[in-house]
Amino acid sequence: MMRSRKTTGRQTGRQRLERQKEIIVESLKLPKDSVLGASIVTVTGNEDAFVENYRGILEYSPECIVLQGKTCQISISGKRMTIDYYTNEDMKISGCIECIRYH
Repeated sequence: MMRSRKTTGRQTGRQRLERQKEIIVESLKLPKDSVLGASIVTVTGNEDAFVENYRGILEYSPECIVLQGKTCQISISGKRMTIDYYTNEDMKISGCIECIRYH
């Protein structure tokens, strides 16, 4: 028999650990992207986006590209969306970018 866990505003052990890491990184003034693996999205105008520290490509179409980051998913939507290049660490996305959403 499995017990269900209530989520009434209480943090799980993992959430507390992540928050403690953030506090340490902030207090030592360390770069969050390096230490916590946070994704970095750099947008040039509405035509190019450079994404660093992503984990994988979840969806790829001319209208939307969805990436998995360490802590969230990143959706980049628009028209004529293409991935110009990608490596294990970064990628360049081109097209007419209309929206970037973190979820």
